Order: sequence, then C-alpha cells, then structure tokens
Amino acid sequence: MIHSFNRQLFAVAAVAGSAFLSIQANAYDCSSTPVYSDGSAYSTGSIVQNNNVAFECTVGGWCSQGGAYTPGTGWASQYAWQELGTCTGSTSSSSSSSSSSSSSSSSSSSSSSSSSSSSSSSGGGTCGGLPPWQPNSVYTGGNEVVIPGPPEMVCRAKWWTQEEPNPNSEWGAWTCDPCSGSSSSSSSSSSSSSSSSSSSTSSTSSSGGGTGTRRYVTYASTWNTSIYDLDVNYIPNYITNVNLAFARPNTQYQKGSFEFDQAVAGFEFVEGASTPNGQLKFTAAQSQDLINNIASLKARGTEVWLSVGGWSYSQGSQWASFSAPRVVDLALDLGASGVDIDWESSGSQCNKGTAATFSCSKDAEIEGIIVSLYNEIRSRGANLGISIAGWSTGAYYVQGTPFEEGKVQWGSPFGGTMYSVVRNHGDKLTFINLMSYDGGTYYDPREGFASYRAIYNGPINMGMEIAPEGSGGAVLTLNAAPGIEWNTGFLTGQNDIATDYYNVETMVEYVRQAGQPNDGFMLWQLWKQRVHQPAPAGAATENSAGQYVCTHLPLAGDCTQTIPNLPKL
Repeated sequence: MIHSFNRQLFAVAAVAGSAFLSIQANAYDCSSTPVYSDGSAYSTGSIVQNNNVAFECTVGGWCSQGGAYTPGTGWASQYAWQELGTCTGSTSSSSSSSSSSSSSSSSSSSSSSSSSSSSSSSGGGTCGGLPPWQPNSVYTGGNEVVIPGPPEMVCRAKWWTQEEPNPNSEWGAWTCDPCSGSSSSSSSSSSSSSSSSSSSTSSTSSSGGGTGTRRYVTYASTWNTSIYDLDVNYIPNYITNVNLAFARPNTQYQKGSFEFDQAVAGFEFVEGASTPNGQLKFTAAQSQDLINNIASLKARGTEVWLSVGGWSYSQGSQWASFSAPRVVDLALDLGASGVDIDWESSGSQCNKGTAATFSCSKDAEIEGIIVSLYNEIRSRGANLGISIAGWSTGAYYVQGTPFEEGKVQWGSPFGGTMYSVVRNHGDKLTFINLMSYDGGTYYDPREGFASYRAIYNGPINMGMEIAPEGSGGAVLTLNAAPGIEWNTGFLTGQNDIATDYYNVETMVEYVRQAGQPNDGFMLWQLWKQRVHQPAPAGAATENSAGQYVCTHLPLAGDCTQTIPNLPKL
C-alpha cells in the first residue's frame, strides 16, 4: 500500500489499430453456429450468433461476462468479440446448440454448458444433454458439466474456475450430484440465466454481505493513531470493512498472548509502537479495549479485517517466513472477520507470455501464502474470509489480451505479478481490493479493473487514494469534467494519458454500469490526511470520496456521516 519509490512511467506512441476492434465481414454461414447465451462460459475461439450476426470470441474471460460484453449489443462488445458477418443459411436455434457447438470450436465444452439448457435429453448424452467438463475451458458461476462415473455426475460451478470438478471436495469450485432424470434442462436453464456476478461467489466467504452487497473497504493505518480511534462514532456506518494495517507476515504471535504491539503483531498504534526509548507494550486493559472496539464495529455492521504486509513489511524477507497459523491466531484473538494479504514484494519478474505460458519468478511465494492461509482457516473451521490487495497493474502484460504492454501502461515493475495467483486461486478469495492508484497519469483504473475481471469472477473493490499519492503524481479528483463519459477513452489499444478519467465520478459510474452487483470500492487510507499531509486543492478527500461512493454506487448507511479531523499522534 505504501510505495516509497517513483515508478518510471513511459509515454507510448499510438498503437496503430487493435486486434480487438470488430471486423466487418459480408456474410457468414451460421447453419452450425450456436445462439449466444448470456451467462454461458465462452473461451477464446468460440463462435456464436446473436441477432443474426456471427461473432468470434477474442478474450475468453470477457466473453463469459455478458451484459456490457454481449456480442453486438453490449457497449464493450468490441473488446471481447470479433464480428464475422451477417448470418446466412439455416441458423441454428438454441435448442440445437448443444450438438452443434461441439464442432464449432474447442470452447464448446464451456459455451454449451448453458446453451444446452434448452435441449432435450437426447442428442447430448445423459444428464439432460449437458456437455462433459474439458480442461483449459473457463466456467463461471452456475455453469453445469458432466463428469464420468460410476456414477455419472452433474457438477455446477460455484464461481469462475478452470478447476476440474472433484465431487469429494467440500471446498472446491464445484457442487456435484449424481445424474437423474430431474437434473437436466430445468436446472441447467437456471445456470444460463445466472449472472456472472454469481451469488455463489459469496459462498466462498464465511463473512461479509451476500448477493448484491457492495463493500466499502477502508484501510486504517495504525501509525500515528490510537486504538481508541477505532470508535463507532469516528467511522461512518456506510464503511463496511476496516482493515487494520499492518501485521507482520512473519509474526510470532501466540494465541491468547494478546501482544498486539509492533514488535510482535506489527501494529504501530501509539499504545504499542517501537520508539527511540524502547518498545511500548499493550496493557491487559488496552488489549481488551482494542478487542471491544472491533466487536462494537462488527455489531454495528462494519467488519474489521487483519491486513498483513504492506510496502514496508514486504521489502525484506518476512514473506518467506509467512506463518499462516500465527496470522490466524492473531485474527481470531482480535475478533477479526477476515485476513487481507497485502503482498507488495519487489523483484518478481514476469515473462509476459500468453495466458497458457504466463508466469512470474515469485508466483510460488504468493500462491503458497494464499494456499497455506486457506488451508489453515479451513482446517480449523474458522469463520474468516480471505482478500488480497491487488497491484494496479497486477493482471497486465499477458500476450494475446487487451492488456499487453503498450496497449496499456508501459513499464510497471509489478505488471502481471498477481495474474497467476488470481487465475489459479481466485476460488479461495472472498474479494479483491484493487490498488487502482500510484500508477501515474497514464494508468486508467478502469483498465486495471477489467484486467482482473477477465480472470476473476468474484467481487472487486475499486481502490481510491487521497492525493498526494505514494508514486506517479496522479491526483484523484471528485467530479468528471463536462463531456467526460465513464465508458469512453479506455481499452483503445493505446497507452494514453488517463487524467481526464481519474475521478471518483467516472470510477463509480464504471463500477455501477460495467461491474457486478457485489463489486464495491476501497479507500487508502482512512486517516490519509491526518497521518500524512493535506490533499492538494481540487483533490478528493476521505469524506468527499466516501460520501460520493455512498450516494451514487450506492451503499447502505447514512451518507452524510463524516470521518472526524483527529490529531496526528
């Protein structure tokens, strides 16, 4: 979260053309082309017809989203689909798509998972004509596939996944049941109408809101603040989550010790900070007061999460000694609702390959952190969620996508560093807090958001930072200038200056219109001006940004409430 260096940002020359612009063709034989089904899973290469026009999927993650990415009619269609031409011949109907789609492209395994919902049990095998699961296909929440037996089973995806169904896994991405005469078209038709924003995503969370619940996550820095600042009267009730920042990744915290000081837990509250005169320690009463404040916020409807890492704690070797048991102990003793992993490790080098070959040198470290934490929580039956702080450019630089370097911002040293962990382990996350800031004037938060959405179907919270930012020099303002529209000027294939679109109004409207019902916002940080310096003239503030999000997204709660001007301690 805290970036003490300036990233070198490069302006780029305009990229001529875009592989993702629609290409008009005169005609296309649609006699064996399935009808597009909103909510179905499609992978790159899928061919469908919609409104008597044929389209080929160019970005699988987006083709499966529907809504704004609906071929031909969605405002973002051109970024996901290539137009092939007006249909000729006898076009296939949705009732025949389950059989025809198998010959259209390798993606039929996923795309037919919901188009087959209207087919009869004949012509598609057992389980009502549902397709078999196939590797390398993308499935979204509600999609159904068949796996062989005995017994043959129908499996429904809980969320975005490429994972193979395992009927014996309680925590996997699929729910499986033996095939029966009643598990065919009626159940699978509901999968096709199931939005890619699926309510099943929230089932990965043991806490937090359900379907359609939007979060407003605020990071509460602990330096220069007191445990008594975490008072329900100081934190507006439209804030759904407060993340305590930060705990040490390698904390040696012992359950029941209640050592919440900087040396052990990592928190820098004045009650337990490391000082020139020595390490301060929490008294028993102070430890209990912190726990009580967290409980009061939770009772009010504001969850408190334990945020681990941050910039300073990520620059040494602490992550190499990450201790999931100790972190879970700390979270449980605090009464936290979840653990937020803010892995800001430097030096992860990415190969910038295709989706099939993409990798970074520190993938094993971050994936190991998430897996070990997930397994520890599940082994204890703990009621804790998991979130990550996603780098602004963390899902960039994948060849063959709209996020290749140059089509989006050049030169980010963190480009792509979160791609593999989100793609491979997104099913373990309750949500992502996107650090859509500190990227300079060429970074567009909408592009950053879209890059994560292409590989993750769970809730994403768009991040805001009150200026001055840690690096890059961009200044977040509140309102858009006259004539600036939320759905223009991004994903053009050109790395243009994004200053006109770097405002709360544009970001809120983007999330509201192009996002999912459970996407929300995040603020870095709750006490930004208090512990750092005042925002420059014309910039958004903690209160103006939060109140705008509350009013226009909207959020539950009293949007007139404000964060008080407390002293820096």
